[in-house]
Amino acid sequence: MALWDSRFKKPLADIALKFSSSIHIDGKFYDEDITGSEAHVKMLMKQKIISVKDGNAILKALKEIRKEISSGKIRFNWRDEDIHTLIEDLLVKKVGGRGKRLHTARSRNDQVALDERLYMRKEINALVKLTRTLQRTLLQKAEKHKETIIPGYTHLQRAQPLLFAHHLLAYVSMLDRDVERLHDCLGRANRAPLGAAALAGTTLQIDRLYSAKLLKMNGIIENSLDAVSDRDVMIELINACAIIMMHLSRLSEELVLWSSQEFSFAQFDDSFSTGSSLMPQKKNPDIAELIRGKVGRVYGSLFGLLTIMKALPLSYNRDMQEDKVHLLEAVDTTKECLLLGSALIKNTNFKKDRFEKELDGDLLLSTDLVDYLVRKNIPFREAHNIVGAIVAFCVDNKKKLNEISLEVYKKFSTEFEEDIFRLLTSCASVNNKRSGGSTSPAEVQKQLNFWQKKLKKS
Repeated sequence: MALWDSRFKKPLADIALKFSSSIHIDGKFYDEDITGSEAHVKMLMKQKIISVKDGNAILKALKEIRKEISSGKIRFNWRDEDIHTLIEDLLVKKVGGRGKRLHTARSRNDQVALDERLYMRKEINALVKLTRTLQRTLLQKAEKHKETIIPGYTHLQRAQPLLFAHHLLAYVSMLDRDVERLHDCLGRANRAPLGAAALAGTTLQIDRLYSAKLLKMNGIIENSLDAVSDRDVMIELINACAIIMMHLSRLSEELVLWSSQEFSFAQFDDSFSTGSSLMPQKKNPDIAELIRGKVGRVYGSLFGLLTIMKALPLSYNRDMQEDKVHLLEAVDTTKECLLLGSALIKNTNFKKDRFEKELDGDLLLSTDLVDYLVRKNIPFREAHNIVGAIVAFCVDNKKKLNEISLEVYKKFSTEFEEDIFRLLTSCASVNNKRSGGSTSPAEVQKQLNFWQKKLKKS
């Protein structure tokens, strides 16, 4: 029986009921729904709105219902409409008329808003844990590659040499901001809408703060209209997931590039690779590609919910029933990709000696020449122009920077001396970096120490 049909002369048509049924989605919130109901009943008992006897009977039955649903004994059917209706129907079957007291001073509007917030609280903590795991995995790889030199890129063109550890730590830093965003969202998500009722509150003397305390929430949403009518915190969480996925997608793209024969830097473990049904030699980076591709799902969820909410008048509108599919999609996809991302990085081998010698004398050391001239008191712009001319000479003559003589260097500037050749190695380039947070071994070690300490506490 529907919770709302007492004023109707006809039941909802099957085609309309099936179309509007949401239990296949909100059924996943059964535990949160029961948790919220338990707190609500305890509050009603405390306020003497229902008797202790009735309240205890309801609480006992709710505990049984939770066990029956979690064990699979109870299966969802679209005719149940939503999880709230199903649980109340089951409750009434168990305790009779006393079960009908559960909904006192409550609407499905504040009930579903609470379910979603309890779900978000749980999943935010899970997302934080998985993000921290990925950070630790990247940190472990960085520790192994403190001396591995790779080319750094801008515009996907070689720019300057980097320690590979420095590159990996950039992702650790990005993911840390993702954790900060999740924690920020948690503070806003963990506020109770329960007691707002449909939109205007209730005439009954309830205690919203007590319910919130039972639920271990950090207060209530003060305005009853706001409590049931907005989904901004949900949008915020999906947005945080979208940013995490963007970071995972960038990392995945690099893994795909590095695993190509052209780069020959990353080698995936066979257990995280696939082959071709036609070409026997193929070893494909499918997991990285799938993570990269799944970002579209989360972006879609973000824009889907923004679109649902963009023109809704206050307060609740049935459009908002569609919010849960986007929340679940975003959270589940992000969790899965964080888990796979950690496993993929852990099971990938990076070739320590792939680039170092190749980069000696390479044009990506040009900035080191500019800095050399700046230290000789030549203005930066002038130094840049001098080295630019040297680069053009190297390109025209198909030479590396360490393949032209000092005599030739002096034709471009008399400030060049024999010591210039000591700078033209990738190792010298990273070692000579002096700025804080740079790719020098000393600065990278500081970063490693910082993240080891921070992630140990997390």
